[in-house]
Amino acid sequence: MNEVRYDLPEADEFTRPYWDAAAEGRLLLRRCARCGRAHHYPREFCPFCWAGEDLVAWEAASGRATLYTWSVIHRNDLPPFGTRVPYTAAVVDLAEGPRMMTEVVACAPADLRIGMSLRVAFRGAGQGLRIPVFEPAPAQG
Repeated sequence: MNEVRYDLPEADEFTRPYWDAAAEGRLLLRRCARCGRAHHYPREFCPFCWAGEDLVAWEAASGRATLYTWSVIHRNDLPPFGTRVPYTAAVVDLAEGPRMMTEVVACAPADLRIGMSLRVAFRGAGQGLRIPVFEPAPAQG
């Protein structure tokens, strides 16, 4: 019996480039040629100036971010999240400007700090999919 999974994206024709790039270990954003602003989650139009798809294009993100906020999840009954608890759900500020909901991995919750530097990583999700998550960035120096 196939169990419904709530952690797999439903890629469509529009979001296919995003998920294909993630499978290759690259994070994409959308940027508007009219107002110059980047946004995430991917939309066919600019959420800031309402420019249409002809003025909004995919671009590679740097993968750098800072931690805006987080919550440690101790209970989740939706498959397969229940087997992953506890995990850290987070909102990060991407270097390019947009905020992104994600998960922080490879870091104890006690070590998390607002404003800490993070970098994108990708978790395999099966079916050839990889999901962008974030981990602490190595110290500069």
